[in-house]
Amino acid sequence: MAAQYQSPTQSPPRLLEPLPEAPYRRLVEIVGRENVYREPDDLLLYSYDSLLGVPAVWPQAVVRPGCTEEVVEVLRLAQKEKLSVVPRGAGTGLAGGAMPIQGGLVLSLNRMKTIREIDEDNMQAVVQPGVVTAEFHQAVEARGLFYPPDPGSMTISTLGGNVATSAGGLRGLKYGVTRDYVMGLEAVLMGGKRIRTGGRTFKNVTGYDLTRLLVGSEGTLAVITEIILKLIPIPEARRSLQLIYDDVDKAARTVSEVLRQRVIPATLEIMDRLTIQVVEDFAHVGLPREADAMLLVEVDGAEETVERQLVRVLEIARQEGAVDYKVARTEEEKIQIWNARRNSYGALARLSSTIITEDATVPRSRVPDMMRAIGEIARKYSVTMSTLGHAGDGNLHPTINADKNNPAEMARVEKAIEELFQTALRLGGTLSGEHGISLAKKRFMPLAFSEETLSVMRAIKTALDPDCLLNPGKIV
Repeated sequence: MAAQYQSPTQSPPRLLEPLPEAPYRRLVEIVGRENVYREPDDLLLYSYDSLLGVPAVWPQAVVRPGCTEEVVEVLRLAQKEKLSVVPRGAGTGLAGGAMPIQGGLVLSLNRMKTIREIDEDNMQAVVQPGVVTAEFHQAVEARGLFYPPDPGSMTISTLGGNVATSAGGLRGLKYGVTRDYVMGLEAVLMGGKRIRTGGRTFKNVTGYDLTRLLVGSEGTLAVITEIILKLIPIPEARRSLQLIYDDVDKAARTVSEVLRQRVIPATLEIMDRLTIQVVEDFAHVGLPREADAMLLVEVDGAEETVERQLVRVLEIARQEGAVDYKVARTEEEKIQIWNARRNSYGALARLSSTIITEDATVPRSRVPDMMRAIGEIARKYSVTMSTLGHAGDGNLHPTINADKNNPAEMARVEKAIEELFQTALRLGGTLSGEHGISLAKKRFMPLAFSEETLSVMRAIKTALDPDCLLNPGKIV
C-alpha cells in the first residue's frame, strides 16, 4: 500500500538521532562551518523534495561541498562512520530521490555551479552539477549552440539532478532526454573513490558503458561531480502553433498520424479540457475554455523545412478533426503558447489540498489508447484526473486532485494509480519516462521487471555501495 499523500510541511519531520560531535567537527574541517547545517529550520528545508505523500525525516546534517575533493572527503568520512548520504540538487524531483528517509547526511551540490568550458569547436561543454539548467541554456545559446533537454523545472533544477534522473522535457520527441547528451562524467563512489567515465570523443566503446549506468541512477550508485555534455547547432527557425479539438480522442489520433507520416516536431504536447480551463483561469492567456483538448506543437530546423512541416501538421490536424488553430506570428505569441503549458502544474495545484502528478509512458502509437484508459480509470474510481504531457514521445502526466484528509477518496486514488501503471505496462509502456522511480514507484518495480532482472540491479548496487549507504531505500 502506498503512503498517504500529504504536504510534508503539514507532517512534522522526525530526527532519528542527532549527529555525533566527532563527525560533525570533521565535516566542519572539510567544508567550513558555514557549509554544515544542523539547525532545525535548515534540516526541515532539506527533509523533503517535490514528492508528496512520504513522511519527512530530518537529516542529521546538511553538507555543502564546493569541489570534488571535498565530496571525496565527505564520502570517506560517511563510509567510516556508517552515515547514509543523500545527494541533492534543487529538490525539484517528483519521485522522492532527494529525501533522507534514513536520516544521515544530505549532500547539497548547489555550490558546485561553474560552467568550466564551452568548447565551440567540438560542440561540447564541461559543467559542475550545481549549474542551473536554464542558465546553461542561455550560456550556450549565446554562442550559437543548443542544449535541447528542457525539463519543466529548468528555471531552478540543476544539471546534476537532471543527469541523476535522466530528465526529459518538452523537446524529448525530436531531441531525446538528458541521457542522450551526456558524454562523460566524473563521479565519487561511497567511501571516496573518484572515477571518470566516457570522455570527449563522440565515438567511444572502450569498456563497459559506466556513463549510461550512472545517468538515471538517482544518486544510488555515485555522486556526480562533473559532466561533459554534447551540444548541437541552434535551429535556424522555430514555429509554434495551437490545435483545438472538441474531442480528446481526435487530438490523440492527430499525434499518431503526424508521427506516422514521418513528421517529427521538436515538441508535441497535449492538454485535456480540465487542464485548459484551469490554466486559463490561472494565467489568462486566451485558451479556449470550451475545447475538449488542445495540442501544442513546435517545429524547428531549416527555414524551408519548418514551413513545410507546419503546413503538413495543419493538414493532418484538419483531417483528424481539429476545429481551430493558432499559429504564433511573433515571439510574444510563441511565449504565450508555451506559457500555457509551463503554467499547467501550478494552476492545477490550486484546485485542491493534494495534487499527484504521475508519469506513465507508452509507445507513441498507443497514446490514443492510454488517453482513453485514463478517462475510464478516472470515472471508474470517481477521482478528479486531468491529463497533459509529452504526447509526441508517449510520456503522459495524469494529474490527480484530491483531499488527503478524506480516507475514502485517497483509497480510490491509490487504486486508480495502480491501474494507471498496470495499463501503461499492458500497452507496452514503462513506469517512468522522466520523473524516475526512487520512492514514488519503487513498489511497482516487480510489475515491470522479473525477479531475475531486479536481482541484477541489486547486485550492481551492492557492488558499488556494499553497505547501501548512498541514497538508501530508493529504486530497488
